[in-house]
Amino acid sequence: MDKFESLRAFTQVVTAGGFAAAAREMGLSRSAVNKLVIGLENELGVQLLHRSTRVVTPTETGRAFYERCVDILASLEEAERAIAHLNEAPKGTLRVNAPMSFGTLHLAPALADFLVLYPELRVQLTLSDRFIDPIEEGFDITVRIATPQTSASLIVHPLAPAQRVLCAAPSYIATHGAPTHPNELRHHSCLHYGQLAVEDHWTLIGPDGEYTVAVQGALCSNNGEALRDAAVRGLGITLLPRFIIEPELQQKKLLIVLPDYPPTELQISIIYPVNRHLSTKIRLLVEFLQERFSQNFQLLQNLL
Repeated sequence: MDKFESLRAFTQVVTAGGFAAAAREMGLSRSAVNKLVIGLENELGVQLLHRSTRVVTPTETGRAFYERCVDILASLEEAERAIAHLNEAPKGTLRVNAPMSFGTLHLAPALADFLVLYPELRVQLTLSDRFIDPIEEGFDITVRIATPQTSASLIVHPLAPAQRVLCAAPSYIATHGAPTHPNELRHHSCLHYGQLAVEDHWTLIGPDGEYTVAVQGALCSNNGEALRDAAVRGLGITLLPRFIIEPELQQKKLLIVLPDYPPTELQISIIYPVNRHLSTKIRLLVEFLQERFSQNFQLLQNLL
């Protein structure tokens, strides 16, 4: 016996007040509806309906069961609508925010491929190294590079690790020497995020523990590519994710310094407000980006 079809038949009989009317609503024969209800009564071992030649009414047990059935079937229909909605072609606009360097080097090409798959979608991509509030500023999805995090108001999907390295140009090392211990960074020009008037602090993990060193230098910026270009020109030591400087490392334009004292690792995450977790377009983009980068995980390990 089809349990849900039997429940539908029973509730329709009660709602319509008879088997004939219920049969017309369901597009079935009267005998088919009657058979479904009898089968349900036999399975439950109770009488659900009082039957007469003129009217059909629920028993006391049937009335209580009817009220529960209405709730169950309403929940089922809602779930069916949700599934059907998930299978619809996504439409509309996605507002996406990401850091500048990661956005230009990795996210923008991925979004272009995503839009080829879903041509009825539009993406408004905003690139900024400012630490934004995605809820207050109305972004559907934000890519964030930071220490691993959790939030009660945001859903966080880890995407990939972001390995960082300290590096400098051969010309800088030839002139100023390479530091051999984190404390020596105080005496070097360190190109860092932030403001010139404010010291930045770099945290490095070595065999003898953790070191946090205050650094300053000739240039600071809120953009990694600007710091990379300055480092290549020999202006100082910088601390950057490998995905920004990998080509320069491969070409020996930049050399890793203090390799035994790696910086703390960051995490690239996709975040979005909890009230948007059922959105088809958000779900599809999250799944696409996770698959995109998981397929190239070994490459990411090298780049990041």
